[in-house]
Amino acid sequence: MISSLLLGLFIYFVIRCIFFGFYTVDQNQRAVKTIFGRAQRKGAQTTHDSPLADFLSEEEKKRYNFPAVEIIGPGLHFKFPWERVYKVSIATMTENMAHDPESRTANHNGTLLEAVTRDQLNTGLTGQIRYRVSEHNLYAYVFGIKNPVVHVMGYYVSILREKIANFHKSSNADKGVDSTGMAVAETVSINDLRKNLRDINDLMTQECQSSAARYGIILEASLITGIEPPHEVESALAAINTAHNNVSSEISLAKASADQTIVQSKRAVEIETLKAQAEVEPLRALANQLKQLKSSGPMVLMHFVRNVKLQTFGKAQRIIMNIQEKRS
Repeated sequence: MISSLLLGLFIYFVIRCIFFGFYTVDQNQRAVKTIFGRAQRKGAQTTHDSPLADFLSEEEKKRYNFPAVEIIGPGLHFKFPWERVYKVSIATMTENMAHDPESRTANHNGTLLEAVTRDQLNTGLTGQIRYRVSEHNLYAYVFGIKNPVVHVMGYYVSILREKIANFHKSSNADKGVDSTGMAVAETVSINDLRKNLRDINDLMTQECQSSAARYGIILEASLITGIEPPHEVESALAAINTAHNNVSSEISLAKASADQTIVQSKRAVEIETLKAQAEVEPLRALANQLKQLKSSGPMVLMHFVRNVKLQTFGKAQRIIMNIQEKRS
């Protein structure tokens, strides 16, 4: 009877290993194996030994210190019954930034994320975030945090609201400076936020680089596409935009008119200069000719003047001469 029991256990063990021991990992997946509930680790390596720790502060390094685990790549693999495999997709995912994984009705049913600006206006933000699981910190994603996506979304939203509330123009020319040289607090409107959406997205991507070390998720890009003003100030903002567009149009027309006037003035100066040169050149040529005649002899110039007078008299229809009377 004991031999039959052992034979049965052996057959069960063989069948379990053969039929349930092999598993596959897809190309867009990575896996972590545990033996009796303990993940296979890379010796004593932790998150501090990877480049991910460079984005953490000294306090955060003590809090987010996860062990490095052995990563199973794509292909066919084998495991024993006392081992368990956790598969994770590393494909890039896109999520609505207003989506709350814990409450579907939050943020206007996941369609609009609210934030307060520096000038105390409650605005609505729309857009997406792009993220993927970090292969270098799978322990944090699989074992360290119960729901990493919830933490990452909350982490992103908290940083975004803080940046919107404290956003300032990047250009130094736009910052006021008092007599002591200290920067004066500036007013940032919704229009300023709209004009600097790209800078805000880049700032969010930079500020969220520590998410890989915190939660095992890499935030690849922040894609804020729209900032909606409150309904009570929407008409005022529309009027401001219209006035701004009108001013810009008038300034453009004035610049175009001024440029055209300048071009016309330059052309007029060139034309008058050419006319003056055309009038001066014959006089210069005549002066050079008279100089050469004078150098030829004392009587040559006098004969030349006499011949010119005769030609002039020949062309004239009437000549008036001043006859001086001889006094007796």
